[in-house]
Amino acid sequence: MLTQIYNGHILTPEGWITGGSVIMDRGRIAEIRKNSHLEPKADEHIDAGGMHVVPGGIELHCHGGGGSDFMEGTVDAFRNAVNTHLKHGTTAIYPTLSSSTQPMIEAAAQACTTLMDEPDSPVMGLHLEGPYVNPMKAGAQMPEIIRNPNPKEYHHLVEEYACIKRWDSAPELPGAIGMGRYLVNKGVIASIAHTIAEFDDVKAAYDAGYSHATHFYNAMPGFHNVREFKHAGTVEAIYLMENMTVEMICDGVHVPPTLLKLIYRIKGVERTALVTDALAVAASDSTKAFDPRVIIEDGVCKLADRSALAGSIATMDRLIRTAVQMADIPLQDACRMASETPARIMGIYDRKGSLQRGKDADVLIIDDDINLHAVYAMGKLVN
Repeated sequence: MLTQIYNGHILTPEGWITGGSVIMDRGRIAEIRKNSHLEPKADEHIDAGGMHVVPGGIELHCHGGGGSDFMEGTVDAFRNAVNTHLKHGTTAIYPTLSSSTQPMIEAAAQACTTLMDEPDSPVMGLHLEGPYVNPMKAGAQMPEIIRNPNPKEYHHLVEEYACIKRWDSAPELPGAIGMGRYLVNKGVIASIAHTIAEFDDVKAAYDAGYSHATHFYNAMPGFHNVREFKHAGTVEAIYLMENMTVEMICDGVHVPPTLLKLIYRIKGVERTALVTDALAVAASDSTKAFDPRVIIEDGVCKLADRSALAGSIATMDRLIRTAVQMADIPLQDACRMASETPARIMGIYDRKGSLQRGKDADVLIIDDDINLHAVYAMGKLVN
């Protein structure tokens, strides 16, 4: 089916095209035009009404949505959560597990693989956030499951399940540096998370292949004193690793807008991705979290004792809106951080992350207030 979106303000890698068209054919972008002349061969013409036409969002860090959590490890839970975020502008997703037991990881990996094998699936792979994290920065991670890197365990899982595309850990833990080298050798992204790493730990991790920082500023220390002496924290060390990419939970709560702006200014568009870190309650009528320790308050998920934030209820459209309206980030850059940068981080920019001929037809139509008007995933309208 040939579909033409016309009269759009279209974001391309070369910049905006005003009054242009996107031609989609059989799930791919067939052409980007600088005019709105109607294509006579098109089966469908969609008038964008001058609204912004931008690439679909790519979600690197999401635990669930619509009442389902990926830790449930079932195809039904995966499908419901993925479809929920699809309706809010996430056209490609890496489902995320918090610290889990090996059987839980295997169940989730099997469900993930099933969805990835489906035609035109938005599921790109599995993201493991733990269980190899520092208990001192556990946050909402289940403390009884947290453990040090176990080569026998992670070798088996990576070798057995090709769906595992990213694994987070605290680099100061025994064995974490060796794990990083192993993951990179296997084509898996190694990311720093839930850590008390000092500069030397971060530098060692970076040299070993850790290339990304999980929910930057969350569950990691910044500048601090050790007795009378001042120390750069994990945050400052990551800033100093010039080519290390970061992700920021752009809900306006996990990271205040002033820090969102700071990250954007220092790391830049090319090294900053927007993520939701959403839990099962995101885009759900339910007010009950998958984890019984979690409550929803102030537009965010918290541990019931209010000792830590536990995750968000955000969706992709909210990320872009927050970046633009609260952090004063230009729309073009906010959209790139939601699409192009995540695609580059995960190595899928050859097919996703921008509106270009030959790429997957993942397209959003949004208005000036960053309200979502349409989502196309692989050229199909998401209802």
